Amino acid sequence: MEALVLRRLGDPTVAPGEEASPFAAVSGDHPVPELSSPTAVRVRVAATSLNFATFLQVQGKYQERPPLPFVPGSDYAGVVDAVGPGVRGLRPGDRVCSFAGLGSFADFIIAEENQLFLVPDGCDLVAAGALPVAFGTSHLSLVHRAQLKAGQVLLVLGAAGGVGVSAVQIGKVCGAVVIAVARGIEKLQYLKSIGADHVIDSSKDNVVGSAKSFLKARGLKGVDVLYDPVGGKLTQDSFKLLNWGAHILVIGFASGDVPVIRANIALVKNWTIHGLYWGSYLTHQPRVLIDSLNELLSWLSKGLITVQISHRYRLAEAHLAFAALRERKAVGKVMIIMGSSAKSRL
Repeated sequence: MEALVLRRLGDPTVAPGEEASPFAAVSGDHPVPELSSPTAVRVRVAATSLNFATFLQVQGKYQERPPLPFVPGSDYAGVVDAVGPGVRGLRPGDRVCSFAGLGSFADFIIAEENQLFLVPDGCDLVAAGALPVAFGTSHLSLVHRAQLKAGQVLLVLGAAGGVGVSAVQIGKVCGAVVIAVARGIEKLQYLKSIGADHVIDSSKDNVVGSAKSFLKARGLKGVDVLYDPVGGKLTQDSFKLLNWGAHILVIGFASGDVPVIRANIALVKNWTIHGLYWGSYLTHQPRVLIDSLNELLSWLSKGLITVQISHRYRLAEAHLAFAALRERKAVGKVMIIMGSSAKSRL
C-alpha cells in the first residue's frame, strides 16, 4: 500500500524523497497492516485531514513526539475493509470516520471498533474525514467547556482556518452573535456567507476598534467567549473586549507566540480560562468525546454545519498540502485524498 513515512524530523514542505525532505518517497510497497485484535477493524482510507498539530509533529515541535520512523496523520474517513471475529457492529463496506494519534496518511489503517463512527447516509466521505479534529475541538470547547448560549457574543480569532471555520458555524448553531477575525477579503466574504455577524480583517483593520463599533451598534457590552487558536498580540488585544465573567478558550498558537494571561486581571474580571487539548479527552473523558462527535455527525447529516475544503492533494503531494497550511492559503480544511484516482485541486 501507499504510505507517507516520516524518516526524520524536518521541513514537511520539501517533496517526499528529496534529499532535504523528512519523508521517504511515497511508494506502493509499504506493508498493509494486519488486524491486531479480535475487535480490530481495517479501514481503507478515502481521505485524511491535515491539521496544524501534524505540521508541528513532523518538525518535532508538538507536545507528543513518537519514535521514528512513523506514518503521520490524524482524522480520516473511509470504508471498512476487514473486521476481526469479535466485531459486531461493523462489516466490510460500511462507511466510517475516526481519528488516530498516527497513521492515517496511508491507504489502510487499523482501529478498534469502538473508535469508529458510522458516516450517515448522504454525507460526503471527504467531509467526514475533515470533521473529527477541527469540529470536535470547537464543539467540545464551545458547547461542553464554555457552554455557549444563545445571544452571547463569540469572538473567533484565526476564523478562516480549519478550527476557526468550525467555531463560527458551531457558534451560529448555538445562537451566538459571532465576530470573526481573519486576513484577506476572500476569507472575510466566506465567513460572512456561513453566518458571521461581523468580520474583521486583521491585516489592515484595528481589531479592537472595529469590534467595539459593532458591539456598540448592536447594544452589546462585550465578548462573552474568546476562541483563540492564534496567540500573540492578537490575543492580548482581544482581552480588551472581554466582558466580566468571560470564557477564554486556549486552542493553539498558530502565530508561534504563546500569550501571557495575567492572573490578577483574570481574578478581577472573573474570567474562566480553558486549555483545550482535544485528543486527551479520549484518555480522560472518552464518553464526552464520543457523544460530541455523534452530535456533529448528526448536524452534518441535517445540514446544520458544512465542511469547507479549499485544498485537496494526493499523498505524493503532501508537501504542497503542508505548504498551503504554513502559508495560510486555506479557507477551511486541507485534505489528502487517497487512491490512484485522486486528483489535486487548489
